[in-house]
Amino acid sequence: MAAPDILVVSRTFLPDPGGIQEYVYNRCLQDCDRVIVLTAGCPGAQSFDALQPFPIYRWPDFRFCRAFGPIGSLLKQVLYMVSAVFLSLKLFRRYRFRYIEWGHGYDFPAILLLSYLLPIQFFLYLHGDDLLCPAKNPLFQKVFQWTLNRAKATACNSRFTQNHLNQKFAVPTPSYVIHPTVRPEKFGESTLLEQASRLRAKVRQSYNIPAKAVVILTVGRLVRRKGFDRVIKQLPALTAAGLDVYYLVAGRGKLEAELRQLSADLKVADRVIFAGYVPDRQLAEFYAASDIFAMLTFFDADSQSIEGFGIVYLEAGYFGKPVLAAQVGGVEDAVQDGETGILVDPSSDLEVYTALERLCRDSGLRDRLGHQGQALAHRSTPHRLLYQ
Repeated sequence: MAAPDILVVSRTFLPDPGGIQEYVYNRCLQDCDRVIVLTAGCPGAQSFDALQPFPIYRWPDFRFCRAFGPIGSLLKQVLYMVSAVFLSLKLFRRYRFRYIEWGHGYDFPAILLLSYLLPIQFFLYLHGDDLLCPAKNPLFQKVFQWTLNRAKATACNSRFTQNHLNQKFAVPTPSYVIHPTVRPEKFGESTLLEQASRLRAKVRQSYNIPAKAVVILTVGRLVRRKGFDRVIKQLPALTAAGLDVYYLVAGRGKLEAELRQLSADLKVADRVIFAGYVPDRQLAEFYAASDIFAMLTFFDADSQSIEGFGIVYLEAGYFGKPVLAAQVGGVEDAVQDGETGILVDPSSDLEVYTALERLCRDSGLRDRLGHQGQALAHRSTPHRLLYQ
């Protein structure tokens, strides 16, 4: 067996949940015999790492930084970069790897420094928000451009991210679009799709949702840019139109109290269900219980955050659910308008209502879009194309 020759570095990695974490993990599974992973520690890491087919090394998660507020966040980022550089040098002495794949655009000064300290070539992955960060400061822009000049190639999670990269920076080396992929194993048993009816009934009974009601599902952190409020605001009109519809929210976040108050103000609190954080192994039950997946993301100018892709759209498709999504960011790579879902202007209440009402009434449309979404969810691009 060939010795590992690729060091994959990411500030976050499973079992810490998240889109980038899942993306980087799926990448590692494609070349188990070639990769070594370097990342931050997190709860449950020791037992998780022991089960993986590739070696994983971690630096501390530096939890003490939380006590220092905004200064602590900056300190943590510095410690992450220092740890990544120090441990990469240490691992090189053991593995003599030839390549580094930097799993995101964060902490890019560290990989720039490593490119001078080690005889390696490196690849830079970009996901959307991490590309917005360097644009905030002229000095960061120059250092990031310097990093791009040194990279052998860049890998973007969507065409949107790739286009944004090309608009903001000069990219002297090849850039590729490598979409996130669905990993069915994260949901548990391989026969989950065959158990859909039982799982559907289980969740609906748990939350007292009628068997024939239409359930709209959103999975994600309760942050403003995910657009949870834009779905809630449509519920009064949908129920007034005679539709028995419920909104199931799987996730947690600081916006929950505000969303609960909005539901109460609109007198639809009995139709909005906050399920809290749902582990991956239970997510299949929620997808099965739903009829429509909706997440109306938008560009949040205040937090400088945008959806670079949205793996949950593909996951909904894997379970045969039609998607209602916003025509922004990298969502257009994850949802094919009229084929696997419906894309709308998230700021247009009329467009959102019209699409939701159509999906709620037309079960045939839901079945057709969901079936085509399953085909899209099974696509995969090999990361080894970076080396060709």
